[in-house]
Amino acid sequence: MQNKRKDLSERILDFATEVIRLGVSLNKTAVGRHIGNQLMRSATSSGANYEEACGAESKADFIHKMQLVLKELRESVYWLKLVKKSGLISDDDLKQLLSEAEELAKIVAKSIITAKSKEK
Repeated sequence: MQNKRKDLSERILDFATEVIRLGVSLNKTAVGRHIGNQLMRSATSSGANYEEACGAESKADFIHKMQLVLKELRESVYWLKLVKKSGLISDDDLKQLLSEAEELAKIVAKSIITAKSKEK
């Protein structure tokens, strides 16, 4: 279990790092800055909340914090889709990042479902 947490932690950290890089390239216009800042906040927050979940004090605390991670990842997906749809960055540059955000959200959602089923 510890290795899975470390792998997921590393993936979320890598995701946030790539979003920061994207945010730097978006920073050239007022619209890009706004969207980039929102995206960076949600992506980096997902990692911080995941680390908090790993140190949760109870199963309920873990579930709550993982739900925050999921919320932030879903928000990141939204902002990435908006960047794509608005044409601020080429599709090729976003494809991998959007795919990773969606995959991370699925992993976290499954983790929440598993934790809730073990809670009963």
